[in-house]
Amino acid sequence: MIDTMNLRRMAGLLAATALSGIAAPALAQSGNAAPAAASSTQGSDADIVVTALKRDTRLQETPIAISAVSAQTIANSGVQNIADLHSQVPGLSFVDGGPSSRRVVIRGIQATGEPTVGVYYDETPVTGTVGASNDAGGSTPELRLFDVDRVEALRGPQGTLYGSGSMGGTLRIIYKKPEYRLAADFDGTMSATQHGAPNQEMNGMINLPIVDQKIALRVVGFFKRNGGYIDNTWLNVKNINAEESYGGRAILRIQPVEAWTIDAAVYYNNSSTDTPSWLLESGKYKTDARTRQVVRDEVKLYSLTSTYDFGPVTATGVVSYMQRSLVSQSDTSRYIQGTNNLATYNRLCATSCSDQFGVPITSFAQYQAFVAGQSTSSLYPQQDLDALTAELRLSSSGHGPLNWTVGGFYSKRTTDVANPQLNVNPGSGYVIPSQIDTIRFIHDELKQVAAFGELSLDITSRLNVTGGIRYFKYDKDVVGHTDVPSILVGARITPPTALSSSEDGTVVKANVSYKITPDIMFYAEAAQGFRPGGVNQVLGLDTALTPYRSDSLWNYEAGFKTAWLGRTLILNLDAFRIDWSNIQITQRTPNGAFSYIGNASAARVQGIEFEGSLQPVHGLNLNANATYMTAKLTEDVLPANLATASSGLKGNRIPYVPKFTMGGSAQYTWPLTDSFDGVIRADYSHSGGYYSDFRPTYVYTRYIDGYDLVNARVGIERSGDWGAYIFVNNLFDSVAITRASSSAIGVGLTSVTSARPRTIGLNLRKSF
Repeated sequence: MIDTMNLRRMAGLLAATALSGIAAPALAQSGNAAPAAASSTQGSDADIVVTALKRDTRLQETPIAISAVSAQTIANSGVQNIADLHSQVPGLSFVDGGPSSRRVVIRGIQATGEPTVGVYYDETPVTGTVGASNDAGGSTPELRLFDVDRVEALRGPQGTLYGSGSMGGTLRIIYKKPEYRLAADFDGTMSATQHGAPNQEMNGMINLPIVDQKIALRVVGFFKRNGGYIDNTWLNVKNINAEESYGGRAILRIQPVEAWTIDAAVYYNNSSTDTPSWLLESGKYKTDARTRQVVRDEVKLYSLTSTYDFGPVTATGVVSYMQRSLVSQSDTSRYIQGTNNLATYNRLCATSCSDQFGVPITSFAQYQAFVAGQSTSSLYPQQDLDALTAELRLSSSGHGPLNWTVGGFYSKRTTDVANPQLNVNPGSGYVIPSQIDTIRFIHDELKQVAAFGELSLDITSRLNVTGGIRYFKYDKDVVGHTDVPSILVGARITPPTALSSSEDGTVVKANVSYKITPDIMFYAEAAQGFRPGGVNQVLGLDTALTPYRSDSLWNYEAGFKTAWLGRTLILNLDAFRIDWSNIQITQRTPNGAFSYIGNASAARVQGIEFEGSLQPVHGLNLNANATYMTAKLTEDVLPANLATASSGLKGNRIPYVPKFTMGGSAQYTWPLTDSFDGVIRADYSHSGGYYSDFRPTYVYTRYIDGYDLVNARVGIERSGDWGAYIFVNNLFDSVAITRASSSAIGVGLTSVTSARPRTIGLNLRKSF
C-alpha cells in the first residue's frame, strides 16, 4: 500500500521546490503595489523599500532578519488572514484556535499573557483582549488582508523601536494609500469545501481623487461567508462552524503642501462564527459539545497619521483609538456533570455548603438537583476593550553616513470583562442570559510610556554600526470581584479587590554590518526584548488576585544577505540564540478547571533560518524558506518540593513550537496570446510536531502531529485588467491540526482546531 503521508510530502516538495531546490521570501513591491488583477509576474526584490526601521531602507540592505510579502503574493497564494502568512516567512507560526483566537509566534517565543509579537496595521499597534485569563496575546485582532501594499515580518526582538510585545518580532500590515487617480478593484470568490458547505467572498476598492494632488479617498469593503464543515452530533447541527464577516476601511489623504501628508483612516471588522474546534474522540470534524460555542468579534479602529518632510528630517505623528467587543462561549457541561457524585458532595459539603443564592444544601439529593440545574451550561465571557496609542518621532532622510530615529510613545488600554457561567437551553445550545450560575468581573488597565532612539553610522562605505535604546515605564491596575459564587468551580464571593504593578527600565540593541561586495552583506546583532507583568483574577485559589512578573530576553544573531546572477537569485541565511528569563507561562488551578499566568525560570531558543528566491527564466518565480530550531527550558519551572504534575522540567520543549518548518512556492506565467497570459502556481508548507504543554507526561498535555499542506492555482489573466483562476486549497485534504488542548472542563477529551479541508473554487478579479 502507498504511504499517503509520504506521497503528500513528496508532492508538496515537488510542487514548491523541485524546480530549484532553493528560494524564499515572497517578493514585495514599494509604493502602491499593482492592482489585484495585474500580472502575476514578480520582479527582483533587491530594490524593495521597507519602513521597518521607521525610515526608508532597501530590503536587501536592511541589516536585520526581515521578510516582505507583496500584494501579488497575498492574492495569488490565497492568503485570507494573518495565519495564512506562515508559509511565506521563516520562523513565523501561529497557535491557531480559529477566528479571533490566534496567537502570533516568531522564533519560538510563545507564551501566554501579553503578545510576544507586535502586530501593526499601518502605524497602529493592536493587541487582543485580556479576557478572564489575562491572555491578550491569544486573541490578536485580524483586519481584512485585501488591498494590501505589503506585509513586513521582522524576526527577533524589536524592543527599541516597537517596545513591549515585540520580544519575538514584529508583523506589519501596510495597506495601499489613496492616489490622485480614479481606480477600482473587484475580487470575488465562490468555492466548496470537502465535508462541508459552499463559501462566498467579495472584496471591492474604489479610489477617488477629490482635489488633484491635494485630497484623495480610498474605500474598501468586503463580505465573506465561509460554510462550516464541522457537525455537532449532540445538537444535531451540521456545518456548525459557518463564519460570516463583513467590514471595510476608508483612508482620506490630505496634502496641504507637497511636503505634508495627512492620512485619516477608519477600519471596521465584524465577524461571527461557532468555534471551529472539534473532538478527536467524536471523529473527524465532529463534536458533541452540549452547547453552541459562539464567537462574535467587532473591531473599530481610528487613526490619524501626519508626516512632514523637512528635507534632512521627517517628522511623523500618529494617534489611534481602537474599540473591540469580543464574546466567546465555551462548553462547561461535562465538568459540571462530572461533579454530580457522592464523593464530590462529601468533599465540597463536608462541613456546610450552599447554592449560588446562599440557600444551604443539606442532603445529597438536594445537591444532585442543584448540579442537575447547571448540567448544561457555558462560560460566556464578554470583553470590551478601549485602547489609545500615540507616537511622535523624527527620522533622518536616509542620505549620508549618519541616520537616526528618535521618538516618544504613549498607550492606555482598558478592558472590562464580565465572565459568567450561564445555563443553556439543552435543545438549541444557546445560553439563557437570566440564569447565572456564577459570575466575576474584571477591570484591567495598562498604561505605557516610552522614549526611544536609534543611531546608524556608516564608518566606511562598507561598514555600518547601529545602536538603539528605549526607556519604558508601565503601570497596570486590576480590579476584580465575584458577585455570584459557585461551590462547583471554587468561586467565592469576592468584594472589589484592587492590585497594581509597575516597572520601568531600558532595552538596548547593537548591530554591525559589513558589505563584503555590493551584493553580499554580513550582519550581527544583540538585542533585548521584554513584556509587562500583571495580575490574574483566578477562581478556585485562596488569593483572588495573583500577580506575575515581567519577562525578558536577549537575542544574539548573525546572518548573510546575498544576491547573485544579476539579482535574480536571492539567498539569505541567519543563525540565532535567544536566552529567555522569567517566562510567563500557563498554570492551572488544583481542580484543573481554570488557567492563570505564573512565571517559569528560563529557556533557550536556538535556530537557523533560510530564505531565497530565484527567477531562472522570464515568468518563472521560485521561492522557499526553512527554519530549524530547538526551544527548551533550561531550568525547572518550580523546585521539586513545589512541583506539580503540570510543572515543566529542564529540557522540556516550549509548547506549540515545532522544530522544523518550511514553505515554498513555484509560479509560472506565460503568454497565451498578445493580450492574455496563463498562470499556474503551487504553494507548499510543512510544520513539524509539538506538544501543547511543557510536561509531556501531564494528563492534559497533547502531542500535535506535523502536517503538510499544498495549494494549487491555474488561471488566465490580462495584465492590469482582469483575471480568472481555478484553485484548490489543501489539495490532499490533510487533517492539519493547528491547536490541541485538554482540561478538566472537557473531562480529559481532546479539543482540536485544524486547517480547512480541501476547498475548490473560482476566483475572479477585475481592475478599472
